[in-house]
Amino acid sequence: MSEIDTHTALNNGVKMPLLGFGVFQTPPEETRDSVTEALETGYRLIDTAAAYGNEREVGQALASSGLGRDEVFIETKVWISDYGYDDTLHAFDKSAGKLGVEVIDLFILHQALPSAFARTIDAYRALETLLEDGKVRAIGVSNFMPDHLARLMERASVVPAVNQVEVHPYFAQPEVQRANADRAILTQAWSPIGGITAYRDTGTGSVFEDPVIVEIAEAHGKSPAQVMLRWHLEAGRSAIPKSVKPHRIAENFDVFDFALTAEQTAAIDGLDTGVRGGPDPADVTLEDFGRDIPEA
Repeated sequence: MSEIDTHTALNNGVKMPLLGFGVFQTPPEETRDSVTEALETGYRLIDTAAAYGNEREVGQALASSGLGRDEVFIETKVWISDYGYDDTLHAFDKSAGKLGVEVIDLFILHQALPSAFARTIDAYRALETLLEDGKVRAIGVSNFMPDHLARLMERASVVPAVNQVEVHPYFAQPEVQRANADRAILTQAWSPIGGITAYRDTGTGSVFEDPVIVEIAEAHGKSPAQVMLRWHLEAGRSAIPKSVKPHRIAENFDVFDFALTAEQTAAIDGLDTGVRGGPDPADVTLEDFGRDIPEA
């Protein structure tokens, strides 16, 4: 059985767990308990965002965990409403205050905001300043397509360490993954098990019920979710599944005791529909997606 490193070195040398725990769409009142459960299970990477409205509860779980600050890798994201150099510096203060930390391990721009890309550049310049000042250990982006990365790198001094994008068997975004790899940017998969959509319009149904994945899962005595997470990790991607159910949280972490065959990997690779489940990054504008991020 092939072994997988549980951690990876980012392009600036910082070590990060490959498998993490996400809290997208987790209500604040459920976040503390779910993150506590995840930490007790063994997760050491927690992903949140200012726009999720649950950074404070993530911080509460971290503070009560008994774990040292250096034992848990925390990443969070700046929302587009806080783009701009000074506003993004302040966004760090808001996020760090809610999380109850002085240093954020990975600080990410949540969207490319192509309709106001100058603000995106200014926001990224703020991330570079925070990195230089030691307030963050690594910086990254999310939902950046290859053209967004190219435009960013025309102005940026620091290559993003991570690009967090939608990746799962039904939407693999190979061109984005190649653009990331060409720049030594780690691809981190949000919605790594395709949970955001049932793909009704394609007629494929839920990825959890896909016969290819179900057959592979049965062959290994694992669940479809575990097969998909293993697929990510064997490809060298980071994945951040989410759940509020303790048995699912534990199940999603139990992916290090089996390996896919080359034929199984190829079969999963072949499921890509090219159909996006989340918003098209090109359509994200301040007018439609802007929201105030509270101070506390």
